Amino acid sequence: MKTLVRLFILFGVLAALGAVAYRPTAKYLAKRNRPIWRTAKVEQGSIIAVVNSTGTVKPKIEVTVGSFVSGPIQELYCEFNQEVKKGDLLAKIDPQLYTASVAHDRATLAIQEADVFRVESQLLQAIEDEKRAIALRTRGGSYISQADFDKFKFARMSLEAQVKVSKATVEQARASLSTSLANLNYTEIRSPVDGIVINRKIDPGQTVAAQFQTPELFTVAPDIRKEIRVHASVDEADIGQIKQAQKKKYPVTFTVDAYPDKLFKGNILEIRLSSTTTQNVVTYPVVVATTNPDLELLPGMTASLSFQVDERPDVIKVSSSALRFYPTAAQVRPEDVAILEGREETKADADNNEGASTQSLSIAERARLRKERSKHHVWVADGDGDHLRAIEVKTGLTDGQYTEILPGTIKTGDVLVIGVQPPAASSLW
Repeated sequence: MKTLVRLFILFGVLAALGAVAYRPTAKYLAKRNRPIWRTAKVEQGSIIAVVNSTGTVKPKIEVTVGSFVSGPIQELYCEFNQEVKKGDLLAKIDPQLYTASVAHDRATLAIQEADVFRVESQLLQAIEDEKRAIALRTRGGSYISQADFDKFKFARMSLEAQVKVSKATVEQARASLSTSLANLNYTEIRSPVDGIVINRKIDPGQTVAAQFQTPELFTVAPDIRKEIRVHASVDEADIGQIKQAQKKKYPVTFTVDAYPDKLFKGNILEIRLSSTTTQNVVTYPVVVATTNPDLELLPGMTASLSFQVDERPDVIKVSSSALRFYPTAAQVRPEDVAILEGREETKADADNNEGASTQSLSIAERARLRKERSKHHVWVADGDGDHLRAIEVKTGLTDGQYTEILPGTIKTGDVLVIGVQPPAASSLW
């Protein structure tokens, strides 16, 4: 009996201790399991939107230097990367055949000129003979017959025609000589512009054959220090923004693999209309111009570009992660649960319809939906911090990391929730 009483007393003491300890223990556990919010402050600053692309560095102009005549390369007077001036001798083709051709044509010209002198002399003699025949006719018809008189006359006319033929032959010989001299001059390959030799396609002793097409010997890039260009491919969805950026003269920044830590700047020179379609993706060439005083940018380099397409200099902005964060229903106050439920229903509808619903909408409805995409909700700690409260905001420009918030419900310095940090593991006591 005494043992039973003692047990009842022990149980009573334990129950009293449990009742006393329950409230602080429950309070401690609630505090220990309270969610720890990851937060970010609303800031005031600038936002710059960009369109990223890749491109290739190319000279402003590439002048291909060829050969009009054929023959073995006798001498080379320039190397790769050599700076040349207009008229500088780059190479020389063996001129033996062309020198001989010039000598032959000069001799032919001399022969033709001598023949003109010979025919002109005969013409002078024929003219004198005709004059004597005329004088005899004036004395009397019996001194010379009509047939003999006609011979003198037509001999003179024939020699006049021969003089014209001989003079034409001289002009023909002179033209042939000019051609030979031009071919001889073409054996000296000279630079047509000031620039840098970026490619050399021949070696000494190599034979150049120009019978069917002009062979390419050198490639010269003029003014490569003053201006060099980057040819980028921009998606058709972004080309409208690129056009606006060109009108507003926004800068373009880019890097190359050779200098990953150096930022180069340029400007949009032109947007070309020659589109390219690759696997149903349409892109347009966009040419960016920049200076290259130190020749750091070399033809063929791959560039990573950022086109500035818009800018907001002094706006309210928040971390974009605050717009992407959506809590669970248990973490928000009861009156905001409907926002989460509406989001889930919309997501479920989109998954079930697999995008067919938007495809069936009119263009006007699609435009309205695109406008409504600017409406978002951000979350702030409510009351004691156990639950979150939703705030509807309208967004503007974004650079990916930060997003502009149009003036209204939040202000600079407000603290927004961007995530939940799991509670640290620790012992109960």
